[in-house]
Amino acid sequence: MRILIAGDWHSELHEEVVSSALTTLGHEVQEFKWFHYFKKTNGFWGRLVYLIRRAENKYTVGFTVNRINKDLLGNVIKFNPDILFIYRGTHITAKTLRKIRSFVPDCVLVGYNNDDPFAPEHVFYLWRIFLKALPEYDLVLAYRHANILEYKNAGARHVELLRSWFVPERNHHVELTATEKTKFETDVVFVGHYEPDQRLEYLEEIVRQGFSLRLFGPGYDWDPIIKKSEFLRQLKPVHLVWGEDYNRALCGAKIALCFLSKLNRDTYTRRCFEIPATQTLLLSEYTDDLATMYNEGIEAEFFRTKIEMVQKIKKYLYDADKCKSIATAGNQRVKLDGHDVISRMQQMIILVLKIRNQKLTETPINSGVK
Repeated sequence: MRILIAGDWHSELHEEVVSSALTTLGHEVQEFKWFHYFKKTNGFWGRLVYLIRRAENKYTVGFTVNRINKDLLGNVIKFNPDILFIYRGTHITAKTLRKIRSFVPDCVLVGYNNDDPFAPEHVFYLWRIFLKALPEYDLVLAYRHANILEYKNAGARHVELLRSWFVPERNHHVELTATEKTKFETDVVFVGHYEPDQRLEYLEEIVRQGFSLRLFGPGYDWDPIIKKSEFLRQLKPVHLVWGEDYNRALCGAKIALCFLSKLNRDTYTRRCFEIPATQTLLLSEYTDDLATMYNEGIEAEFFRTKIEMVQKIKKYLYDADKCKSIATAGNQRVKLDGHDVISRMQQMIILVLKIRNQKLTETPINSGVK
């Protein structure tokens, strides 16, 4: 199939891996990236233009946003894809989607969003274009169960769940060198952003109990917070890890923690797949959703309180064989259940084929929650 993937594309973790997976599956893929429309330019006037573009990008208004929509339409008409896959379509208007449908009526319009546009803490302007365009998509793919009904109530025609994924080339077990061990080896690791929930208190308790902890994430989030902490200030400055270093950070730990974003109302997250993929024991906040994916105490571990988290850290640090057994079983589970990106894209193609059959036969299909 001919597939055009459109998205911001500022990160190699999102649109890029989707494009690579679909190419691996044998599809003809074209990419449309709008991050570059907002890039910096030199000189006084260049800096002024950049500031204007930053405001346009933030508030999704203005000439540059209009240009993105015009160029996307032109690319679709020229490429004539079977699928237009829009990743986090904050900038793509309902008007553009209607024009695409009129010019390329057989193209299936797919929208996927890993964030939660209905979360009350999000600023309204971030999602206004995307939410207004929902009725124009043939298929909207929700990251989390909570969004399925919300998308439908907002006018989406057909909604299905498509969870996030791990990337086998990026998330896999590696043995660390002696040099790498000095940087990444630890009892417990947490890789992620700061949120004002319980995670700071829980991380402090790990160090207070005498366990070694490594923390990776955006320093601008973490550093102002942990500099006030008696137990965590020695971890400052906190740094992001990408690519192989991210993989090594997970592999270097005996236990990898997973805290879930309250901002996005997450009941699971991408790291719930990436951690087991590295054969490191996943210790996550408990949710009913996660309990459907992993057998607790067999393929992963969960905690419901700070006390339970500490008890389980102690248990598995003192029982290396059991720790390894759960990590190995989790690795097998994440692969058997198809939580890799290629399996996810296969799921997406199956859903699209149902939509295409509907378009051809004009027979309604039932939407269901997976």
